[in-house]
Amino acid sequence: MLFLQGSHDALAELDLLQQTVAAIGDRATLYLIADADHAFHVPARTGRKDADELASALETAARWMGRCARADS
Repeated sequence: MLFLQGSHDALAELDLLQQTVAAIGDRATLYLIADADHAFHVPARTGRKDADELASALETAARWMGRCARADS
């Protein structure tokens, strides 16, 4: 189970998500996007671009899915 989460998501409590991921154990992975909100928007003050953060999240998801596919074969 992969969780993609912004660290400043006002619609989800990060501490609860972290507890949930820890409780699930090795079957769960949390990819945290620093300073990002629910839509993975990062403030301009970070010097980072939304598109770069989304691309990084997508790459992470693709790698995670690849690991899952190899584990199932």
